Amino acid sequence: MKVIVDTCIWSLALRRRRGGEAAEARILRGLVLDGRVQMVGPVRQEILSGVSDAAHFRKLRDRLAAFPDLPLVSEDYVTAAEFFNACRSKGIQGSNTDFLLCSVSHRTAMPIFSADKDFTAYAGHLPISLFSPDG
Repeated sequence: MKVIVDTCIWSLALRRRRGGEAAEARILRGLVLDGRVQMVGPVRQEILSGVSDAAHFRKLRDRLAAFPDLPLVSEDYVTAAEFFNACRSKGIQGSNTDFLLCSVSHRTAMPIFSADKDFTAYAGHLPISLFSPDG
């Protein structure tokens, strides 16, 4: 099964770290090797946003091209708004991108791989599943 990978996981994997690779980066590498990574356009945009060096931007853009975007449909945006409103009514805040990922996860039955604890809160109120490397 494919896995929707959140921006924070990509950031951990793409960042140069002293002292070794983050566990999430190793897990992402395994998902990539297994052909299980699903890219969503807004995540691609977040990854590339803020890369000020043009050469680095092109290199990163070209590397990410190996992961085609899952087509989004109008229903995804409507459901994302419903999810936003449902969570807000429970005092849970989140970004539009987060709720769009939740909506796509719900529609496709793909789990979300994120290190962002907000997704744990969302999962308590929304019909989504979160990826766990333990199965």
